[in-house]
Amino acid sequence: MTIKKVALNQDKLNKIVSDARKTQAEFEQSYRGQALKMYPWICGRCTREFTHTNLAELTVHHRNHNHDDNPADGSNWELLCLYCHDNEHQRYEEAQYGSAKNSSSNAPLGSHNPFANLKSMLENKK
Repeated sequence: MTIKKVALNQDKLNKIVSDARKTQAEFEQSYRGQALKMYPWICGRCTREFTHTNLAELTVHHRNHNHDDNPADGSNWELLCLYCHDNEHQRYEEAQYGSAKNSSSNAPLGSHNPFANLKSMLENKK
């Protein structure tokens, strides 16, 4: 019985190793895998450096914002940390669609003025 159990464990181990190698090969073919091989693990904006422990926080940004444009030379990619990547997309959306401050609405942004009576309050204190 122990020989059969050892054979089952070896088959299971071989399957795990095979699946891991397949997953690694697929990852290396993805644009993220290619970009991580091609570029140093540093954010292109804030220059934060990354290691294997925090590599999940480093993203691949498409410079022209087209996720289907993935040239093999990596010319449409740059590595950005999560924060810089979010900031880049926020800036892009504001430039493309306008920000809330630039809206065409003439409605006042706020009407409360906490210092409206400040001068009279100071004069009454004297």
